[in-house]
Amino acid sequence: MHPPLFKIRQNGFFGFMDAEGRVVIEPQYLEVGDFHNGFARVRLNDQWVPMDRLGRLLLKRMYRSIGPFEQGLARVQVVRMWGYMDERGNEVIPARFDAADDFSENLAAVQFNGKTGYLNPEGRFVLRPEFSSGGAFRNGLAPAGKAGKCGFIGPDGQFVIEPAWDECRPFDGSVAVIVRNGRWGLTDREGRERVSPQFEFVPGHAHGDFFDGMALAFRDGKYGFVSRQGEIAVEPMFDLAGDFGEGLALVEINGAYGYIDREGKLVIMPKFEDAGVFSDGLAQVRSNGRWGYIDPDGKFAIPPTFDAATPFRNGLARTVLNRKWQYINREGDVVWQE
Repeated sequence: MHPPLFKIRQNGFFGFMDAEGRVVIEPQYLEVGDFHNGFARVRLNDQWVPMDRLGRLLLKRMYRSIGPFEQGLARVQVVRMWGYMDERGNEVIPARFDAADDFSENLAAVQFNGKTGYLNPEGRFVLRPEFSSGGAFRNGLAPAGKAGKCGFIGPDGQFVIEPAWDECRPFDGSVAVIVRNGRWGLTDREGRERVSPQFEFVPGHAHGDFFDGMALAFRDGKYGFVSRQGEIAVEPMFDLAGDFGEGLALVEINGAYGYIDREGKLVIMPKFEDAGVFSDGLAQVRSNGRWGYIDPDGKFAIPPTFDAATPFRNGLARTVLNRKWQYINREGDVVWQE
């Protein structure tokens, strides 16, 4: 694992520092993404190029869009078509696909002439483009569409779970999101509906994405949670809710924010104006218009003094004070400031 790098800002330009606050890549770019698997995206003249952890750009070609590197390859878009590049910047699979997904389990779903098939890392079709839709393989199963319905195929392209839903998404552990009549639920790897499609899609929210083993679920105007075991763990009863982190999730009750445990029991009473996810043992909350950080007991570990605050990640959190970025550690000490 690489040591973490943190995005910094100076005079409107972005670069990166290490966990000690030392600048590793000077702020010089108008837009950058976060590092993932050793690379970050950098925008140059409305085009994107990958950058390694030493600040070196893979400048053999610039792209309209670049995906993350997975299994040594990243999907790239040239005008409208998609292909793949390697970690040296070589376009090893030419851009000839209408759409492309990230590699997973040595296969990637691509759309070709309106149909979806699966490529190997050499760019050859292992499964011919004959599906109406497709997604990533997870533990040997991938969502795939046929005749207007979606099921799950194995690496040989045969349906292990017959198409029965309007839409389905890649497995996350033992369950996958399935959609019927515009509502989503969960199926297990045997094709049994563990949670029948009943939850609504809310714009701007993830659906069926598990964090800390739990996923937000919205029904009849209220939020609850389903578990990765395929159960409704917390019945929808909250005005608003956020993702679980370290066993706790924020919920809104009568306009105030607190936290519940996995059983739905309130463990931190609703008393904050806004709140975020627990990470590294702390969560950002707003009180009297200012942001600080609380511990799992609901007590302030870092007083609310900031204009804005983000979750802790790898021991540091980015906060904003007087419109300037700064990073603090878990003791509240400033490690770097704009």
